[in-house]
Amino acid sequence: MEAKAIAKYVRMSPIKLQPVTDLVRGKNLSEALTILKFTPGKGAEIIEKVVKSAAANAENNFDMNVDKLYVAEVYAHQGPTMKRWRAGAQGRASAILKRSSHVGVTLKER
Repeated sequence: MEAKAIAKYVRMSPIKLQPVTDLVRGKNLSEALTILKFTPGKGAEIIEKVVKSAAANAENNFDMNVDKLYVAEVYAHQGPTMKRWRAGAQGRASAILKRSSHVGVTLKER
């Protein structure tokens, strides 16, 4: 049995989130939350929130034991990109790409 949580349209590039996802993949729930708590940066806060949501789903919806949970899968995929324009040199326009992500976590029991 597995419990999932997904945060969609997070206003952060997946490239900034992926190093943090690699830190917690395969770790026990308590260890993953400790790592995320002491990892600097906004990406760790976002992933911590999703991990806590998945843990709450596991406990309340599936009656899973929280002490036996581990992070089976965690990902940060590319979401839609907002395109904005800024004045460039010699009357041109240069593009600004504001990327977003879909962050997902799956917890399983050992």
